[in-house]
Amino acid sequence: MTLAEQWNTIERGLDPRWHDAQLVLAVTDPSQSERAVALLAPAGPGRSGATVRFRVARGGGGVGPEAVRRMVSRVDAEGIAGTLELVATTEAAAEPLESPPTLASAWDVALAALPADWSDLLCELRLTSSDHIDVAALHLSPLNPLHARESTTLAFRVAHTFGYGASAGMVHRCLERIDAAGVPGEVRIVRALSDTHPAGTQGPVWYIGGRAV
Repeated sequence: MTLAEQWNTIERGLDPRWHDAQLVLAVTDPSQSERAVALLAPAGPGRSGATVRFRVARGGGGVGPEAVRRMVSRVDAEGIAGTLELVATTEAAAEPLESPPTLASAWDVALAALPADWSDLLCELRLTSSDHIDVAALHLSPLNPLHARESTTLAFRVAHTFGYGASAGMVHRCLERIDAAGVPGEVRIVRALSDTHPAGTQGPVWYIGGRAV
């Protein structure tokens, strides 16, 4: 079996999660070992007598599997026989699991996208299950949320400096409490107004399902 075929067999047997592998080439004719080292030079081999050690890696940090295939094919082409053996492997580090964004952090991101002169917001907290409505409504109570029947959405208003609605800071604190309770959901700004100046009213009125909010 040629060295290229030996490498193909080794590669097929590697764990799919492998990151790098240590290989040893035992050259049959010791007088050819120096030439084998020269042909394997890109892999930075180390030699001890007729034994040549080198490393192959995926994802950078060393020569890759295809480069090894080309190198050992050159060794084969020069008639250098030997035995290629896998001596060690390491697995790629597991990708850290990303935690989903909290409702409070999602609120901060939504606020950051608004123009500086925003004045009034109509917002929603969409829950993933009706089982969480009571808990979420309790923690949102300072915002005077509106819950439509047969819905898992709680609507609330926010005011920047004056008018009807909770402050952005109060919304953040309420959402932090919902996060702490482990309630999943999505918070979003449905409508926004800028630079409003109410005259004789507490601010604009929006209608949802025929109801003023």
